[in-house]
Amino acid sequence: MQPNGTLEMVNVAAYRFHPIHPEELSTRRERLKSLCRTVQTKGTVLLSSEGINLFLAGSRAAVDAVLAEIRSIPGMDTLQVKESLTDYQPFHRMLVKIKREIIPVGCRDIQPVQNATPKLSPKELKAWLDQNRDIALLDTRNDYEVELGTFRGAIDLDLKTFREFPDAAAQLPDEIKKKPVVMFCTGGIRCEKIGPYMKGLGFEQIYQLDGGILKYFEECKQSHYEGDCFVFDQRVALDPALAPTDMRECYACKHPLVPDDYRSPMYREGISCPYCYVPPESQRADRLDSRQQVILRIAEQQRGCIPYTNRRWISIPQRCAGMPLIEAVMTIYPGYTQEQWKQAIESGSLSIPATKEKIWRTEHVKADRIVREGERFLHEIENYTEPSIDPNIVLLYEDEAIVVVSKGAPLPLHPSGRYQQNTLEAIMLAAYHPEKLRPAHRIDAMTTGLVVFTRKYQFASILQQQFAEGTVKKTYLAWVEGNPHWDEMICELAIANETLPNGGRALNPSGQSAKTEFRVVERQGEQTLIEASPWTGRTHQIRLHLAALGHPVIGDPLYESGGSSRMATEWEPDQTMHLHAWKLEFRHPLTHQRVAFCSPPSRCDL
Repeated sequence: MQPNGTLEMVNVAAYRFHPIHPEELSTRRERLKSLCRTVQTKGTVLLSSEGINLFLAGSRAAVDAVLAEIRSIPGMDTLQVKESLTDYQPFHRMLVKIKREIIPVGCRDIQPVQNATPKLSPKELKAWLDQNRDIALLDTRNDYEVELGTFRGAIDLDLKTFREFPDAAAQLPDEIKKKPVVMFCTGGIRCEKIGPYMKGLGFEQIYQLDGGILKYFEECKQSHYEGDCFVFDQRVALDPALAPTDMRECYACKHPLVPDDYRSPMYREGISCPYCYVPPESQRADRLDSRQQVILRIAEQQRGCIPYTNRRWISIPQRCAGMPLIEAVMTIYPGYTQEQWKQAIESGSLSIPATKEKIWRTEHVKADRIVREGERFLHEIENYTEPSIDPNIVLLYEDEAIVVVSKGAPLPLHPSGRYQQNTLEAIMLAAYHPEKLRPAHRIDAMTTGLVVFTRKYQFASILQQQFAEGTVKKTYLAWVEGNPHWDEMICELAIANETLPNGGRALNPSGQSAKTEFRVVERQGEQTLIEASPWTGRTHQIRLHLAALGHPVIGDPLYESGGSSRMATEWEPDQTMHLHAWKLEFRHPLTHQRVAFCSPPSRCDL
């Protein structure tokens, strides 16, 4: 802005179709860039082998210097410009670019120089309109430009981009094509480029308005035109006197805005306007949908099913201290047989690396080695493949603190047993990379339903503490064997700390206290739907308590009626355990308000 408000900024727009040798383009571009930088003009200059297109603003001397350089290019000496004045610089920067076309149309082999469309001067068009001649006015501009203003009675093709123009024009009825048709645009360049193509579409008399709307404003003012003219700079729109209006442009969607638009609460400069505003709930829905697609794509890849070298660390717990190595690893991983562990030790795939970072320095071990608590071993398996999983993971909710999903089964939460990569945690880490999501609680691999992740460490500590203290309200649904004689039941049988050879737990009066509340929801013959609310969070608590009451979960591979342990250590691929994590209610780690989530099950889940 000039301090005194005088109109000292010269704005020029010009184009010319004339061949420029391709080998000259780079040299011309560098000379123009250097000159524009020196004289401090701003705007855009497009160079192409078909010609030049420019919008510039600067002082009178600066603009004249740039125009003189351009007119020194062979064939550009007759370049005509449209000029207006402002008291401010309407452009943000100076760009000089080489393009395949100075105005993109998408139609090849158009030669506007050799096959130029006849031009109609502004005064001739005004005379035709004054005489009410039977002509068709064809607006070649985009819809948002037409919305600001156009000639009365002009044909609007409702274009989103100029590339749509050829197809849209081809669809015009024959009665239009038989009339004299006058095309017009802002400055004339679009009409001059597309004119030769229009002849091949069956238009019998096709003209272009010489100099476009801006030239018409210069010579004919408002006559037969309604509204303003959109321009591609900070002025946004010019009135028929070529003076800037009070229009603005949305930097997000580029739509022109009237004062009521930019006073709207939906207008946020550089972010949104009434034409592109998306309500927060729709934004969240869009983000959820986008993330959901990423999660499903990763889950469906089943990366663990592709052979890889599986390296996992085995840390000796207190309960295994003092055991021979082979006995300790069989206790920790009961899914492997003694023969498998013996072979791993003899082949060196079970070893002691010097450090976790330097795994190439290993020490062979013996099966009878006595292990110590905290001692670490590396188990390395070549060409390892994991069992397949159910990739059905539904993203229910996310905010800056938590992520809530509903998972299928089988799908382990953490790496364990035969699973390292085919786990919910690995899938979510990949989907949210580089974030490090942390599960806030545990859930069995064969249990379907709700799982909550936290997005930052401080949120993890708050939410995990709620699960540990039992302040999270958890509700499960389970189809069980048999028909209980009770409608409601509270089970408080204690559960042993030790893991059984098959990975399960046992009841033990001196074990960990456990409490689960059960309620019958539905009875169907010899099967019953049970609602289970655990007050504590012991491993396999609901499954073990139901089995102890004589009604094990249908499909449970570990526990049978009475709470005894089954012999099976792996479930069958087509086996389904009918236990579903249905509802969760807790204090949100960021807002500290109680929130509740629900994952309605289908009968196929249960």
